[in-house]
Amino acid sequence: MPDAPQIPRLAEGPLAEALADTPVVIVHGPRQCGKTTLVTRIGTRLGFEYVNLDDDAARRAARDDPAGFVARLPERAIIDEVQRAPELLLPLKVEVDRRRVPGRFLLTGSANVLLLPRVADSLAGRMGSIRLHPLAQCEIERMEPKFLRGVMQGEFMVRSSPRLGEELAARIAAGGFPAALARRTAARRRQWYVDYVDAMVQRDLRDLSRIGSLRTIPKLLKLAASQTARLFNASDLAAPFQVSRPTIRDYVTLLERIFVVDELPPWHSNRLKRLVKTPKLHLADTGLACALLGVTAADIWQDRSLLGQMLETFVYGELRRQASGIGEPVDFAHYRDKDGAEVDIVIEHAGARVSGVEVKASSTVHPTDFRGLRRLREATGKRFSCGVVLYDGEVTAGFGDGMFAVPLATLWG
Repeated sequence: MPDAPQIPRLAEGPLAEALADTPVVIVHGPRQCGKTTLVTRIGTRLGFEYVNLDDDAARRAARDDPAGFVARLPERAIIDEVQRAPELLLPLKVEVDRRRVPGRFLLTGSANVLLLPRVADSLAGRMGSIRLHPLAQCEIERMEPKFLRGVMQGEFMVRSSPRLGEELAARIAAGGFPAALARRTAARRRQWYVDYVDAMVQRDLRDLSRIGSLRTIPKLLKLAASQTARLFNASDLAAPFQVSRPTIRDYVTLLERIFVVDELPPWHSNRLKRLVKTPKLHLADTGLACALLGVTAADIWQDRSLLGQMLETFVYGELRRQASGIGEPVDFAHYRDKDGAEVDIVIEHAGARVSGVEVKASSTVHPTDFRGLRRLREATGKRFSCGVVLYDGEVTAGFGDGMFAVPLATLWG
């Protein structure tokens, strides 16, 4: 794999566009996903100076005298890990209102500071946000992503692609964090993920929460990894810890704030009354999920149930990452009704157009695999763009009425 700093990111275009018309832009996402590399690469080109709030002296200065800290900043500044000194947000508002020009401040955050009330109050209308994820497979391979746009446009040409086989399990287990991928062996990558969880608990969670025992969090994350791509069930997550469902709900919300878990909401329609309204839980990265569970690529390949579960999270993550490079809103959900019909990933885009993606680990596709997608098409009518069954086969083929079977290798190729 190429060195992480040399890998172009899909979010670069949207970030440059935001800096051209917005006073404050924040790039937020999980720690170690490449935020600092991205903002310093763009910031150096545009003349920004850099301040890192992970530095003890800088953080103390920002917290003790936030107005003075902001007053001493240069005309264009990067403030890295701004969630470590949220006291800066109000002085930033004052400075932006004093001189409101695009591209004044470029912030990064390893926690979702947009959820803080003071941000909503102080920087509304003044700040744009860019979500950065771990590396997408298309970024790793330096390939132009075409799959998500194909889904949105409802167009897939007949073509052949290689079957991935065990390579698919290897990609799932490796994940997308640049520092993990830079390690030479699978064992060293797994150790990086273990250390990552420890560092995240000691640093980010202590800044955000007053949870009495942070030792619960790694155990909860491991349990969440075992539940990835399944319907969220607070009772199941609470049972091993002898804590209440509301407490587990708070813990999961906290993990969402630092971007390590993601709740995929249920798709809804006023036309349908029998939809399941429970979100799905996904780990933010399958490399992290596999390390938490202590499973290797070989383990995943041999356990077809685990492969199917991890593959769904892997595909969802890849689509989220590809969406970061698209300059328009793209929303994700899942579909399930009380008759058992389901679609793993529902994508709403371009004026409420709707597409669906069903994920299969097998190398064959049958007409019955389109059951949930056809139900989604009935529910959305003219809004429906297309339905795709992603499978580990070799041929892109149409199944009529906007339905396609598409090889998994085309996801990033």
